[in-house]
Amino acid sequence: MITVTDVSLNFSDQKLFDDVNLQFNNDNCYGVIGANGAGKSTFLKILSGEISPTSGNVSLPADKRMAVLKQNHYDYEDQTVIDTVIMGHKRLYEIMQEKDAIYTKADFSDADGIRAAELEGEFAELNGWEAEPEAMTLLKGLGIPETLHNQKMSELTGGQHVKTLLAQALFGEPDVLLLDEPTNGLDAQSISWLEDFLINFENTVIVVSHDRHFLNKVCTHMVDVDFGKIKLFVGNYDFWLESSQLASKLAADSNSKKEEKIKELQDFIARFSANASKSKQATSRKKMLDKITLDDIQPSSRRYPFVGFTPEREIGNDLLRVENLSKTIDGKKVLDKISFNLGRNDKVAFTSMNDVAITTLFKIIMGEMEPDTGSFQWGVTTSQSYLPKDTSNEFENNDSTIVDWLRQYASKEENDNTFLRSFLGRMLFSGEEVLKQVSVLSGGEKVRCMLSKMMLSKANVLVMDDPTNHLDLESITALNNGLIDFKGAILFGSHDHQFIQTLANRIIEITPNGVVDRSETTYDEFLENKDVQKQIKSLYA
Repeated sequence: MITVTDVSLNFSDQKLFDDVNLQFNNDNCYGVIGANGAGKSTFLKILSGEISPTSGNVSLPADKRMAVLKQNHYDYEDQTVIDTVIMGHKRLYEIMQEKDAIYTKADFSDADGIRAAELEGEFAELNGWEAEPEAMTLLKGLGIPETLHNQKMSELTGGQHVKTLLAQALFGEPDVLLLDEPTNGLDAQSISWLEDFLINFENTVIVVSHDRHFLNKVCTHMVDVDFGKIKLFVGNYDFWLESSQLASKLAADSNSKKEEKIKELQDFIARFSANASKSKQATSRKKMLDKITLDDIQPSSRRYPFVGFTPEREIGNDLLRVENLSKTIDGKKVLDKISFNLGRNDKVAFTSMNDVAITTLFKIIMGEMEPDTGSFQWGVTTSQSYLPKDTSNEFENNDSTIVDWLRQYASKEENDNTFLRSFLGRMLFSGEEVLKQVSVLSGGEKVRCMLSKMMLSKANVLVMDDPTNHLDLESITALNNGLIDFKGAILFGSHDHQFIQTLANRIIEITPNGVVDRSETTYDEFLENKDVQKQIKSLYA
């Protein structure tokens, strides 16, 4: 249990949080949500003690241990992977180090023997004999093979660093677990393993994430950071979203009697509970949802951008043909004999254990990079618009204002201030914000600018490399809905499970030895197909 009492935080003269009172209990998982810049990560730092609040306090019983997912992926470079994980339990690791130092002494004394006995007792109490097997199990679950467990951290890839530090946070059954964007850098199999781990974790979990599928799967509560206040709501992300929309509807319906509103709330909860899975988290949520009253649900003040793509013309029969594309970068083969043929109705999610492969493929088909071998050809009726993962070429060293930057992509009919300001207003750039220089925009603002450009292009093919990167949940939801309604073709790479599941009708996995191409399948079906996953595994071997 962790308790937050009267916490406020000021930065300069601005109050980020005010009068926060919350209690986080065992066997619950709390998802922290809020717009970009609202202070989600800062709130986690207050809980961990990294930042002191301006007023109030955070209390954790003295005999309880907190673990935090480290964000510096280049710490522990001289440590072995297995030791790095065990270091997640600081006291246990200190005991192990001191024991080893005593036992290797040449002049082992009686005092050393007494001290060693004390350490052995504490070591056993902390389940020290199971430390290494537990660390190995965590690493294997996250996809770090045993052959790497005794390697130095400096020898790992960036993705393996992320997984090892996550294993470190999970190690030793901490009483409180704080996770800031734990799914970043994880593949689908690792995310699924983490979901199962957290569902069965019996202590307190507090997690910041932009992954809606993850929040829906693991969370029993949502912690909403909004306009200086932090409020706690029962249910997962979808329940919070839909209940806040219901609250807005009921509040606007002045003609409806309170009894009718209560009945509508009860019907909503019943529908939601009926669709829940039978996992422990869902069962826990259902018990809490049954106790919700009309006063417990509140309208959200969140603002959603408008994202809508309207193609200027339909696509003919041919969309894209790719034949035997190969590409080597810095001496490493990134693409090898990649071939596929896409049709007019395809909405394709490209997946891979190597994100660079997807980015390289997209750069080639968008003419930004030449392949070493192979060819590609777009259908003559297609027009493409591209959202790259790295937008620096568009915005760096550019002193244009947002409105002038967008003006260059507008048609003659659209090229006036009234239209452009109105258009940008729907993308949440209101008032004088449109006069900001594009070079100083945040990551999320740059993506919203790029989406604005793509909407004005009226292209019938959208190519998007990790489009939800940098976006807050509201923008992700708006983009997701806009793409569901899009009448053209989509080629995209993403780590957002719900994004892929709701958009793609075809999955192409890019492996070091060609592709696994599955049409007319959903992402969940793709992941659950054992034959397909076996085939993919063999191509990565």
